[in-house]
Amino acid sequence: MLRYFLYKSGYALLTLFGVVTVIFFLFTVLPGDPARMMLDQNENSEQLEIIRKKYGFDKPVATQYLYYLNDLSPVSLHSTNTDDYTYLSQDKYTALPLFTVGTTTTVIKAPYLRESFQKSGKKVTQVIGDTLPNTIVLAFSAIFIAIVTGVALGVVSALKKDTGTDRAIALVSTLGMSLPSFFAAILFAWVFGFLLHRYTNLNMTGSLYEVDDFGEGTYIQWKNLILPAIVLGIRPLGVVIQLMRNSLLEVMGQDYVRTARAKGLSEMQIIRKHALKNALNPVVTAISGWFASMLAGAVFVEYIFGWNGLGKEVVEALNTLDLPVIMGAVLVIATTFVIINILVDVIYAWLDPKIRLE
Repeated sequence: MLRYFLYKSGYALLTLFGVVTVIFFLFTVLPGDPARMMLDQNENSEQLEIIRKKYGFDKPVATQYLYYLNDLSPVSLHSTNTDDYTYLSQDKYTALPLFTVGTTTTVIKAPYLRESFQKSGKKVTQVIGDTLPNTIVLAFSAIFIAIVTGVALGVVSALKKDTGTDRAIALVSTLGMSLPSFFAAILFAWVFGFLLHRYTNLNMTGSLYEVDDFGEGTYIQWKNLILPAIVLGIRPLGVVIQLMRNSLLEVMGQDYVRTARAKGLSEMQIIRKHALKNALNPVVTAISGWFASMLAGAVFVEYIFGWNGLGKEVVEALNTLDLPVIMGAVLVIATTFVIINILVDVIYAWLDPKIRLE
């Protein structure tokens, strides 16, 4: 068990290292001069020099890359020289110093994702912290809809194999998998939020938290979650239906199921007590991948519905070339994907005793 987790952790770190390297060179080297992006049309030579020195843009690309790795690393090296980019200033780092050798201090700290170019020096961690919870709520709601509805329809489809019900469910599944999220978002917002608003009482746009009309703070508006969660869950719903149907049909043909039938158990008892748990393995695989990808797929859904999550923040960052926010969001999504993959392997072992973590 321990060796398995050490192996998976090492693999995860290598994966994240590759992601960090790619996004650094993609968003730092290719777009142009970050200092000019930060100042937009208001730059002059003196301001550009100050910005480049403050953020280390005046250094060679290799040095900037090492600075970026140092910022992300939980154990990092920092200079005691106030003119150095890595100076241990409180406005950048919240750190626990370990020891100092010469002019270099080794510290333990949280990963530093730098500051937003467009939000007056606001830390990227704060930007993500303000928006990520909304995206997680949306993703969990969408995946919950996909799992509950998909497993139920998959079971019904398997029990009604080759009937009209099976074909109707297959049609729904196919449409769900082929329907682009951005088109579905526009369609659902128009139909249920505009045309049928008097019946549904749903809004075309809106986030989880809304401002009180009397300026007395914010309140949670749960109905704004319904449409974006359904739209985001449509595609994984189609996948879950097909996987559940095919997996259950395969499991129902196993010897132990025939033995259960010979003992007089009903079909529903066989499914509930024996077949369902084993048939969930491929569903877990699909859901693990879909949940991580939802953090990326939520970009279109959140933007169209006005949901104030990480996806909408990424769109706004792309429009304003706020590179640190984009890079931080990609890192968060990649880290989530890696963690979920590790957790899924543990769930495999619980669902199927034949699987052992080695």
